[in-house]
Amino acid sequence: MLPFAKSMDTVGFFADTPNDMLALWDAMGYSFRSAEDFPLGVCDPLPEVEPSMSTAFQDAVLRLRETGLVLRPVNIAAMLALLAEANQTVLFYEGARFHEERYRQYGDRLGVLADLVRIGLRMPIKQHEDAARYIAECRTHMTEIYRLTPVILVPAATGPAPLGLTYTGDWRMNSPWTALGTPAISLPMPVGASLPLGLQLTADRGEDARVLKMAARIQRALDGE
Repeated sequence: MLPFAKSMDTVGFFADTPNDMLALWDAMGYSFRSAEDFPLGVCDPLPEVEPSMSTAFQDAVLRLRETGLVLRPVNIAAMLALLAEANQTVLFYEGARFHEERYRQYGDRLGVLADLVRIGLRMPIKQHEDAARYIAECRTHMTEIYRLTPVILVPAATGPAPLGLTYTGDWRMNSPWTALGTPAISLPMPVGASLPLGLQLTADRGEDARVLKMAARIQRALDGE
């Protein structure tokens, strides 16, 4: 594993289903909460996403309401957009300094990483400090929101995965949660024969077990079980 930006680097796991992830969580020796009932937060208005994602997300929310889950709107879209920008600033600033020596050695052979280093090295320290300060303020604000809605639903991406292997897609739906340091999990939404689209669940820092248990419950609801 190669470090990139020390304050943002995050380890994640992949599994076929939320229950598989719960089994992995248990195998790693972590504990679970007992069954909980609480209102879920729904990002409303939605962040800027493609029409297919907006439709799938709204359909999933409607299906969850029909199963009896309580969902409440949370107005965080504007904050998430600013967090994505702050996250990028921190990534570029810290990543450029970690990879500077590698860039001096290999130059443009690093491809997109070379561009990142060039941009990041031009960033003044105040820009990094301002971004880090904003992220810290948002962590405090989100903790208050999570007290009322302990799990929040947001799109997992702006739209379907792009064609080809040269680009992994827009990261704006993921980077705010990386910046905040909160656990997040993505579940497939029912989209018929269309390209997959994900529903993202987030919870406050340290509440990994809570978001995993709710993910399993929501996946059963989306699957009609």
